[in-house]
Amino acid sequence: MPVSVEQLGPQDADALRALLSKDPVHNLYLLGLLEEFGIAARGRVPFAFYGRFDDQQLTAAVFVGGDGGLVVPSASDASATSVIADALASTLRLRATVGDKSSVDALLRSLSPGKPRLSRTQRLFAVSADDLGPFTNPLLRLAREEDLPKLVPLAQGYVREALERDPLSEDPLGYEARVIQRVRQRRTYVLEENNALVLKLDIGSRSQYGAELEGLYTLPSERGKGHATLCLGQISRHLLSSLPRLTMRIDERDESTARIARKVGYLAGRTWRMVLVE
Repeated sequence: MPVSVEQLGPQDADALRALLSKDPVHNLYLLGLLEEFGIAARGRVPFAFYGRFDDQQLTAAVFVGGDGGLVVPSASDASATSVIADALASTLRLRATVGDKSSVDALLRSLSPGKPRLSRTQRLFAVSADDLGPFTNPLLRLAREEDLPKLVPLAQGYVREALERDPLSEDPLGYEARVIQRVRQRRTYVLEENNALVLKLDIGSRSQYGAELEGLYTLPSERGKGHATLCLGQISRHLLSSLPRLTMRIDERDESTARIARKVGYLAGRTWRMVLVE
């Protein structure tokens, strides 16, 4: 059976969508990228999808954004992902990747065999409307641009805890621009109490198949008060009124957030891995 690896184009969009939608929970991030940006780059930020074809049938795919700044494999057999990685090894410099652990491991063997700067094992949690518990907080709201002086430090705190890096030291203008962009895209929600933002939560990827939540962060001084449980329940109930499912990736060391997710109704799924090479 002939096997080939090719960069995907508009003629492959239906085949890619069909492949990813076979496992929408584990491909939700890629489905969101495909729906938002399409299959081929049209703007300033370069990206591409590469696919493995078995006898002209698409069996695995890998998203490459920013010349390797983010590489995301489909939830396919790791051996199929490995074939794509081998084909890209001479031209691709992987700097960050996230996805199903076995597929990420396959990418790293070919594209970044050295020790990464940071590696996190995560659990993918998912929820549908039927699973939700009775947790709500109607005070959770969309962030506004006037929130930015308070929101940027909150977002910075999340990255410091989750990734052990300070985005405002590394790239202050770029990071603030990304925070502003999420606000303008109506993807950041905040909880305000006594004129202070105490919690924030982002929608990282969204499509007709569902949405992935990320960046759940409560100020350390406000933890233990139930804010995260109520707000996660609130945003989940709101989004699931129009979407079939939500997912969250939670660091396996973060048992506190995992307990909150389970309490709200999220169910733990497969193991994922996030790696930062640089």
